[in-house]
Amino acid sequence: MSRARDIADLGGSTDAGGITGRNLIINGAMQVAQRSTSATGVAGYIAVDRFRCTGSADAVDQLSLTHAQVADAPDGFANSYKITVSTPETTLAADEMIRIEQRMESQNLQHLKKGTSSAEAVTLSFWIKGSETGTYIVNLHDTDNTRTIAASYTINAANTWEYKTITFAGDTTGVLDNDNAQSLSLYWYLGAGTNWTSGTLGTSWAAFTKANVAVGQTDILTTSSATWQITGVQLEVGETATPFEHRSYGEELALCQRYFQAFKTGRVNTSLVSIASSTSQAVINMPLQVEPRVLASYDGALASGTFTKTGTVAVNAFPSNGDNVTSIPFWVCNSTEITVALNTSTTLVQYNGYATRIGGSAGETVFTLDVEL
Repeated sequence: MSRARDIADLGGSTDAGGITGRNLIINGAMQVAQRSTSATGVAGYIAVDRFRCTGSADAVDQLSLTHAQVADAPDGFANSYKITVSTPETTLAADEMIRIEQRMESQNLQHLKKGTSSAEAVTLSFWIKGSETGTYIVNLHDTDNTRTIAASYTINAANTWEYKTITFAGDTTGVLDNDNAQSLSLYWYLGAGTNWTSGTLGTSWAAFTKANVAVGQTDILTTSSATWQITGVQLEVGETATPFEHRSYGEELALCQRYFQAFKTGRVNTSLVSIASSTSQAVINMPLQVEPRVLASYDGALASGTFTKTGTVAVNAFPSNGDNVTSIPFWVCNSTEITVALNTSTTLVQYNGYATRIGGSAGETVFTLDVEL
């Protein structure tokens, strides 16, 4: 069974506590936002790192959401993840829904003993603030075995920080894989149509049944300017929520970079050395900040992950500020660096070395590597 408690009256202590490594959630204090501190969208990783927005197969068609890292948080925290309904959905069709997720690697979850007679209960705790009072639903979902458990929590007062804890029973069915793929996910629903809400809320572990996962969910998606924001998210073994485990910004950033890395310039017109592999292509090597979740590559067909040029890159174009890179025909990363081929509109001399200008402003994001779950 899942068990939810509203313990705002206990103060929701955010002391560091005496045990490290308790929290299975990455970026639970919403410190890291490599992609953007504010952006719109209804699907994908949009703003705050490691928190994903997911829509149903019959995606909402009018809805626009703004996702932001904001400096509004309860005592003991600096930031929260805020979602605002910029353009509401007129009505939610039966199969439409939106949820916020954190997806977890199976090799980080073996101590949960899932699928054994010793399966551990886990407790989720978080701070929540929303403009719309009512009942909300959160799920713990086992991707490996397609099993789910759900619980409800209540936003009691509008626009007020409230501390919630939910305990999910251990699941003696369905052993988790032990690899770098997704195994468990947390789902916070923001709205769901009748296909997701017409059954009985599944507060015990069971095979996934769509009708049972969001029963009773308050819909904020059809309300203009409705807000939902969260911080202090912790998932830990046991039936009691402990004080939030604060990690340093550097630790949290490195954990996030395992899944997404933004390559930024340190100063105006940062330069790298490239080698011309042909008269129209140069190759550069760039160090990785941390080893990525998968050693991804692209060479005509996507293996896994994406590498994207987002800023200005110029090969042998000094002092021009023009961008002469037309495409990235291949890239490959190992545990320490990424090798990138750049097709250019400038004629090069094969095998010559070239100064390659990266970005036009200090701190500009030029490339991103995405190997998210």
